Amino acid sequence: MQNNTKKSSSSLLPLGLLNFFIYGTMVIFAAFFQLYLQDIGLDKLEIGSLMAIGPIVSLLAHPFWRYWSDREGNLRNTLLIIMIGLLITIQFVFKVNTFHMLYFSMILLYFFQSPLLSQTNSLILGYVEGAEQKFKMYRLWGSLGWTFVALAAGPIIDSVGHYGISLLFSVMLIIAIGSTLLLPSIKHTTSTPWLKTTDIRRTLHNRYFIAFIIFGMFVSIPNAINSTFMPLFISDLGGSRLHVGGAIFLSTLFEAGAFTLLHRFLKQKITYLMGCITLVSLLFAFRWSLMSVATTPMQIILIQVLHSVTFGGFFYVGTRLTALFLPRPIRSSGQAVFAFALSGLAGVFAGFIGGWIFQNFGAVIMYKTGMILTLCGVGGFGAMWYRIYKNGYSPNITHKEP
Repeated sequence: MQNNTKKSSSSLLPLGLLNFFIYGTMVIFAAFFQLYLQDIGLDKLEIGSLMAIGPIVSLLAHPFWRYWSDREGNLRNTLLIIMIGLLITIQFVFKVNTFHMLYFSMILLYFFQSPLLSQTNSLILGYVEGAEQKFKMYRLWGSLGWTFVALAAGPIIDSVGHYGISLLFSVMLIIAIGSTLLLPSIKHTTSTPWLKTTDIRRTLHNRYFIAFIIFGMFVSIPNAINSTFMPLFISDLGGSRLHVGGAIFLSTLFEAGAFTLLHRFLKQKITYLMGCITLVSLLFAFRWSLMSVATTPMQIILIQVLHSVTFGGFFYVGTRLTALFLPRPIRSSGQAVFAFALSGLAGVFAGFIGGWIFQNFGAVIMYKTGMILTLCGVGGFGAMWYRIYKNGYSPNITHKEP
């Protein structure tokens, strides 16, 4: 890494702006793109199938852009290529007029979009190497971008029309590109080790960890369903994009505080954490129960306040448990499996299953199904807690039974 780069707060102000507008761009897509698809005539199953291809494309996109970044040795230039590619691709997405062309253009969009956050984080780490507090500060810029752009974007899109999402997305991305160009030059000379297939296989041989992933999927799929279809549910109840933005705003407003409290007070003991994730999953089930009886957009907005505790708690505790289930040499592989299954694979199932249920039976049945799936996960986590409490657990011992 170049040592002659001046890393003062003023010289790296564009880094904060970059993170703000990158996260702002991402939340526009996450919160409002489904409503655009509905406006142009797609049904819930078609929308779900389009949103589901993202995790599949990311399986190719992440290693490709990581290889490209390592080969070029320049994180800033790689990120610029990704953002320019995304800016060009998004223009096609909003201009195609057949479902098949839309599907193809969405594959290209996800190819550029899916690695955007990870490449941005790598760039931040390159500039603030060895300064954890600075990294947290720049991540806070991203959280602010996600939170406040979600609230402001709704009225803007409503005033412009449904093509306003294309305009707003493009403007935010152009500002992010401009912020990147203002950053001082930096070289990427160290590469994070690639995951070994042997380590992945070792994680998959741990029966307790696999059981943990399976039960986690039961909890994660309903959460992914809500993330995909909650804006459409608000719309069906007569809500506007302002209501959608308000729901996203409240869901993330307390997230940083929740993570801080969890980091400070949670004990690093496997039985304690298993009890915590069981209780958080039960709160997830309660959340979906409330969503199934919601009749106004304002009720949905208020229910979203639970997101900080449920989502934040579930993934924070899950990450800690992954580290405790596996011996140190394969923990990074375990975290990759955990992230892929509970964020990526769950999103694929959520798009198709959630879209089919929503299309054929409505939002009430969709959320009740999510509640039942989550309760299955609660039962599984509770059984794991009891078994570990009675028999103990060591990650260095091969467990033959789940």
